[in-house]
Amino acid sequence: MSSHTLAYLATPYTKYSEGIERAFIDACKLAGRLIQAGVHVYSPIAHSHPIAVHANMDPLDQTFWLDLDAAMLHVCRVLIIAHMDGWEQSTGVAHEIDFFEQRQRPIFDLDPKTLRMVKREMPAPSKFEHLGT
Repeated sequence: MSSHTLAYLATPYTKYSEGIERAFIDACKLAGRLIQAGVHVYSPIAHSHPIAVHANMDPLDQTFWLDLDAAMLHVCRVLIIAHMDGWEQSTGVAHEIDFFEQRQRPIFDLDPKTLRMVKREMPAPSKFEHLGT
């Protein structure tokens, strides 16, 4: 990853086993560790959760938050998927993976304890993709 590449940090929120407040705290800690390691990350949970709480917004209104996060998905060049409890059940993480796969952008799986990242192999584009189908 280039030092100027902005990565989108996908973490579970509503599916996190310890609840949304703990999901926020753990996402912040993980984002901080990545930043200290030299990875430029945007964490939608670290950004959106405190705004929702302090502006009396519904933190569970997925339609609202997905729309806001769409702008950052377009800006970020890399997806980092934190393998925290609940990531595989998270509809938000699934949406983020799908977004990056459709655009053939790099995706990394992250062990949140060790910070070890492994780049995913991209699925081959459909042979009909160039025809717009």
